[in-house]
Amino acid sequence: MREKEIWPDFWRYELDSGFEALAGKTDVDNDLLSLKVARANELWFHVHGMPGSHVILRHPEGDRPDNSIIRQAAAIAAWHSKARNAGNVPVKYTEAKHVGKPHGAKPGSVTIKREKTIKVRPALPES
Repeated sequence: MREKEIWPDFWRYELDSGFEALAGKTDVDNDLLSLKVARANELWFHVHGMPGSHVILRHPEGDRPDNSIIRQAAAIAAWHSKARNAGNVPVKYTEAKHVGKPHGAKPGSVTIKREKTIKVRPALPES
């Protein structure tokens, strides 16, 4: 008997130039999104120092996001966090291959390496 595959629940946002942002809804969803769904070269985002969604930036094959796309994804991460009503919010980001989970850590807790920080206002993309 095969084990049922568990898929995360997330919000999906269409960004400019065919990019897409996925934001986890719960700690367990964040784990699945960050560690199982994200491809190694996709960017991973999380607001710095407080609870919030993990956001994965999906991109068309071969395309790299420019600064405006990175800012859009970071703003989504800030929006889906406890900093939603703040002004400029620091958001950490790195390639998904640099996101790991310490053994025994609670759901939603990850370690990151080679991260950068960007300050953005929390926002969702205009539809």
